[in-house]
Amino acid sequence: MYYDLSVSDQKLETQPKYIVVMSGSGIPSESGLMRTYYASQLAKSFPKTQIIVTMPGDTTDSTSACYLMKEELIIRGVESNRISFENKGTNTRSQAQEVRKMLTGNPQIIVISSPEHMYRSLATFHKIGLTNATGQPAFEQPVKASFLFNDEELGGHDIVPNIGNNTQIRYQFWSHLKFQTIVYREYTAIAFYKLKGWI
Repeated sequence: MYYDLSVSDQKLETQPKYIVVMSGSGIPSESGLMRTYYASQLAKSFPKTQIIVTMPGDTTDSTSACYLMKEELIIRGVESNRISFENKGTNTRSQAQEVRKMLTGNPQIIVISSPEHMYRSLATFHKIGLTNATGQPAFEQPVKASFLFNDEELGGHDIVPNIGNNTQIRYQFWSHLKFQTIVYREYTAIAFYKLKGWI
């Protein structure tokens, strides 16, 4: 369910004219840092592409989230003259509408957002006429290391069973529980957007 929300049906046909970074939870935050990381990687792949940061706030205030997102992109090698702001929108719908006002025609754009937010983002952009929008989900990358341990070597009380070799209990169960919460929240948002006629 989580993965399905991240998949973009539309493929990149040509070099994108714009990379649109959705705001997320500000910066520093998990979503903000992940999105700016992916934006900087795409910016390196497409050196002529402009970047639009969608984050409400004062673009001249060095403590505002939009300013800090720009700084994060610059730290990661993106030239400052390639970055512009959409700083009026306060949700996915209004951000898409404000981006629409900034663009001429229906250019090829890549929207960067969290995986669970990709379907709603693209559907919103398509609904307002930006039908050449495709997506880049900001997936976390798993650590490529073994997290197994020997309970006896670490010591401690024996009142609980040994779980050093059981990553299902230690990690998988809790990760899937977190994903369920994320997905159900997003499905609720999608239902709201559909009822409003926004997607």
